[in-house]
Order: sequence, then structure tokens, then C-alpha cells
Amino acid sequence: MSLTEKSFRNGEVIIKEGDMGFSFFQILEGGAFVYAGFGKDDQIKLATLEEGEYFGEMAILEEYPRSATIIAKGNVRVLEIHESDLHSYLEEDPGRIVKLMKHLSDRVEAMTADYEEARTLLGQLREADEPKKKSLFSKFKKQVDMYQSPKVELTPPSTDALRDAREVFSEEGSGELVAYNTGNVIFLEGEDENAMFVLYDGRVGLYKNFGEIEEKFVEDYRPIAFFGERGLVFDGPRSLTAVAECDNTCVEIIRRDDLESIFRACPVKIEMILRNLSFRLRKLNADFLDACKEITAIYSRQ
Repeated sequence: MSLTEKSFRNGEVIIKEGDMGFSFFQILEGGAFVYAGFGKDDQIKLATLEEGEYFGEMAILEEYPRSATIIAKGNVRVLEIHESDLHSYLEEDPGRIVKLMKHLSDRVEAMTADYEEARTLLGQLREADEPKKKSLFSKFKKQVDMYQSPKVELTPPSTDALRDAREVFSEEGSGELVAYNTGNVIFLEGEDENAMFVLYDGRVGLYKNFGEIEEKFVEDYRPIAFFGERGLVFDGPRSLTAVAECDNTCVEIIRRDDLESIFRACPVKIEMILRNLSFRLRKLNADFLDACKEITAIYSRQ
């Protein structure tokens, strides 16, 4: 394994949006800014990265063009990990698996919040009269700017990529396999358990306030699907309840303590879990931009 340290001065471009990437990076010292449409009149700063954080991983997990430009914040040192060294990098320190999962999970959570905000504002727009619409547009600036940025073009995961994932996970699982019948609870809101789940057969629904008057259905999963990964990498109570929606729902339980042994026995499984998180992030990006597109269309008619 040959990892490379690189240094950048304040304002230098580390990676450029639209380029094909064959490596990802960890910040060893300093920080970085994440931009969409960098250098354009309507460029948008999407995030600030700090020491220890990763970037550029989506390009190697999915062989997808860089989705943003990364700019050095002050003097920066980074560690560059080539895609061919990913297995060795994780093998050298399996704790890095959890770090990468935390990184991707944080990004999924942040984009979920942005998407929910866009959906809420879009719902308000659809129902508002013309005077009310005008008063709401100040809330939409982020969504309108995001969609109008000329370089932001993201698509959902390809069917071929999802088919590959199904083939990998058609083999016998390395964690604990459990079968559930309709209505069985897989995990409960408020529980604190360091585990995630892979759905092989059946269907799973996620609920808020399950079994209560204000019960709310959030989403469902069908094979092959991963869910509950934040419980694996973060300590704290779960925010949702997972319920089997049909008989013979077969789920593999992967606990935090299982990750190293699973990686050594079947490294492709860990890589597919990381890819799944990247898939989810890109799908959220695509859904977010669809909502932004409609908001922008309404905005443009005013």
C-alpha cells in the first residue's frame, strides 16, 4: 500500500468538480471548503471540512465524477488513498471502516434534512395563494440557488449498480440471520443498540411513534436493502421503529463488533455497505434537486 501525503496552500484547488476521481482523501491538518459551481457567479459553499474528515470517496465507491470542488482552508495536509489501496487501507486499521461509515452517515443525515426542508417549503408553495407565495420565496434562496448552479447534475444509482449489490448479498450472511413475521419489531425507537441490518427477503417499514395515535410511516425497504446503520456507528437511542411488513422477512444483523471479522471473511460486503451509503446520498441529492427544480419553476413564474 502506497499512501501519499500532499500539501496545499490557502485557496488552492484539491479536487475539481466534474473530474473523474481515482482516489479519496483524509485531512491530516487544516480544513477545506466544499463548493458547487466553484468559480461561477452563483457558486455555492456547501460545507466546511475539518481535520480528520474524508472527501472524494463517492468517486471511487461508485466510479462517479467528482460532485464538488474542494478548496484548501489555510495551509492543508491531506492523505491521498488510491482506489486500488482501499482494501489495504481498511485492513491495516479496521477502525477506519466505522470512521468512513460515520462520515457518510453524517452526510446522508444532513442531506435528508435539506430534502425535508425543501419538501415542506414546496408543499407550502403549492397550497399558498399568490401574495403568500411571494412572502415565502425568501426561504427558498438556498434551494433556488442550488438548482440553478450550472454544474450540479446528479442522478440516482444505476440499475446495474443495484443489481451488482444484490448479487453480492445473495450469498450467506456473516452476521446473525433472523426471520420475522408480519408486525414483528426489528428494532424499537428509543433503543440503544450498535447494529445495522441487511434485508434479504420480505419488506420492512420504518415508523415514528409506532403503535401510538400519532404514528407516522416514514419509508419502507425491499431486498436487497440496508437500514439502521446510524445505530451501528453512533451511540444513542434510535429515532425510528423498524417493523416486518410480511411473513418470512429475513434480516441479517451486523453489530459493530462484527465489522472486523466480516471484513476479513468477506471484504466485498463491507465495501458494498459503504457503496450503499454513497448510493443513498446520491439518491437524496437527486430527490433534493427535483424538489428544487419545481421550486425554481414556481419562482420563475412570479
